[in-house]
Amino acid sequence: MSGFNLIPEYKIIERLRYENPWWVSKEIPDTFRSMSKRLYFDLFYPFVLEKQVRRALVLMGPRRVGKTVMLYHSIQKLIDDRTNPQNIFFIGIDNPIYVHLGLEDILNLCKQSLNLSNLKNCYVFFDEIQYLKDWERHLKVIVDSFPDTKFIVSGSAAAALKWHSTESGAGRFTDFMLPPLTFQEYIHLKDMNHLIYNGQIPYGNDQIDYCLSTDYKTLNKEFIQYLNFGGYPEVVLSEKIQNDMGRYVKSDIVDKVLLRDLPSLYGIKDVQELNRFFTYIAYNTGNEFSYEGIAKDSGIQKETLKRYLNYLEAAFLIKVLNKVDINAKRLKRVTSFKVYLTNPSLRTALFSPVTEMDSEMGNMVETAILSQWMHRENLDLTYSRWKEGKHEGEVDLVLVDDKKYKPIWGVEIKWSNRYFEKPKELKSLIHFCQSNEFQSAVVTSIDQLGVKNIDYIALTFLPASIYAYNVGNITLKTKNSEYKSSLGQSPNQ
Repeated sequence: MSGFNLIPEYKIIERLRYENPWWVSKEIPDTFRSMSKRLYFDLFYPFVLEKQVRRALVLMGPRRVGKTVMLYHSIQKLIDDRTNPQNIFFIGIDNPIYVHLGLEDILNLCKQSLNLSNLKNCYVFFDEIQYLKDWERHLKVIVDSFPDTKFIVSGSAAAALKWHSTESGAGRFTDFMLPPLTFQEYIHLKDMNHLIYNGQIPYGNDQIDYCLSTDYKTLNKEFIQYLNFGGYPEVVLSEKIQNDMGRYVKSDIVDKVLLRDLPSLYGIKDVQELNRFFTYIAYNTGNEFSYEGIAKDSGIQKETLKRYLNYLEAAFLIKVLNKVDINAKRLKRVTSFKVYLTNPSLRTALFSPVTEMDSEMGNMVETAILSQWMHRENLDLTYSRWKEGKHEGEVDLVLVDDKKYKPIWGVEIKWSNRYFEKPKELKSLIHFCQSNEFQSAVVTSIDQLGVKNIDYIALTFLPASIYAYNVGNITLKTKNSEYKSSLGQSPNQ
């Protein structure tokens, strides 16, 4: 580029040596060594090792969920598993030093830095790949050009990554989604697994294996902490960050996505309008919206609103839940829907922490529980709302069989013990069960556990905290078995 002095090669090689200290020390920096692994690490690492299929591994997810740390933990595990440390390269693409280089240029410099003639049996990690223009085209080329090298990339501009990796990398990329921390991972990171034991709960006519707690009072205290601060590993472990959520989380996660990533990806002109819209959605997480209602409240045109919702969902900031009627029939025109933050602590970052008795607790608990389910991308989750004559009803969470278009189960999410004492008040849920010939359903509570039988329907009451924990736990087990079968292993291995 005219007018620019390109950085000399030896300076870039110096940077590469600095970024890869294990070439000499045989271990990753202490900062990363001392961090606990996320439970998702055991799902991710087999894909790092996978070499039978010639594919790059693309680690996607929102900002600050621990993607870079997971790459470093993978590097350490490779070294522990006897991989030559000089066969492992890490390049942070967000460093301006690489700005004028393509991936192939960087790989040539990697070879020079260690006097290698080729990169056979090497592992190359590109962090924050979205900073490279047309990264997916570059990556596809090097996957083909270096058949004996494994490429692992990460990126946070989630919308671009998801879009490009599916559109352009067909057959060349494997996507791995790293979500915000589940409540199960939060308990694990805080070293509080002693609060949990393996038990059973009654559901319908069966006894189901289920994690239960030895101390619901302490578990609920942690659950509220999770609602406020739990989505991000570094926030969980740092009181300093918790005391300044606005600065750390809002500026690093919300502002960078809203003010920089999304506008540059989609050419959004009115950045402040998008910011105001997201703040409005975040404050009302878990509420039902209509395009007419939002347009009236915000003054934003309906078509623009639809685009904003798509952008925010693609960036993993929100999840839109669609409505079905009492028998899970989809409505011909989508007029109303619910919107949830992908993790409740985003709301704390924008406003203030909630306490146990706050009126917002119901919506925050619903947001937290839905955020555990979001990690199961292939489930058709909805909510049910209907009007029959004078009667209206709603069930918070309904799983639909997308082949038969029938509900599989319904869950009523409450942060209250009232319904354990007065289950007959759950008229909507009872009517929903009767209409679909269900003999059982789940209702969450603050700390009540047990079964109440109403009109031949067995309602299993579970503390919301333990329900959230189990959704995360079951999701991890399900993913483990799905991923193992996709890698050709037995799920029991």
